[in-house]
Amino acid sequence: MLDRLAFEVYEQHLDFSNMAFISIQPRGLPLGKRLVQKLSNLVPDQEILHGAMDVTFYRDDFRRRDEVLVPSATELEFSVEGKEIILIDDVLFTGRTVRSAMDALLDFGRPKNVELLVLIDRRFSRELPVQPDYTGRIVDVVKDERVKVEWTADDSNNRVILFSSDQ
Repeated sequence: MLDRLAFEVYEQHLDFSNMAFISIQPRGLPLGKRLVQKLSNLVPDQEILHGAMDVTFYRDDFRRRDEVLVPSATELEFSVEGKEIILIDDVLFTGRTVRSAMDALLDFGRPKNVELLVLIDRRFSRELPVQPDYTGRIVDVVKDERVKVEWTADDSNNRVILFSSDQ
């Protein structure tokens, strides 16, 4: 799936000189790192910019949760101004995290354009009109089912788990 996603991005862009990949923290980061590594193997002569963005304080439910939210680090060591950006996340569910990421991204500048890459698209769960440009797999699950992506450091046991919320 990762190889296919990398080839789709490569075929769509070919030139990465004015691009940057931004993983949505925390769960998009393992996917982003792996994708950028695969792209670096495809275009070893081009530098591929990759950063990580935390959207905790941009969430519309930030003050509505009982638990204390702990933000992750935002690491953008480049300007997004005028760049083609690909936002990366593991699971697209309601679209609210992507909306938060767009708000956060615009605080760092005005990109030329923004695309979305997700590993899993829960297409029947959307609350906002957000659609991915690149999708690893589409899964049809009902609202009370959960999707969890697990990564291992050595890539020996990566998996996507579907389970009911009552488990």
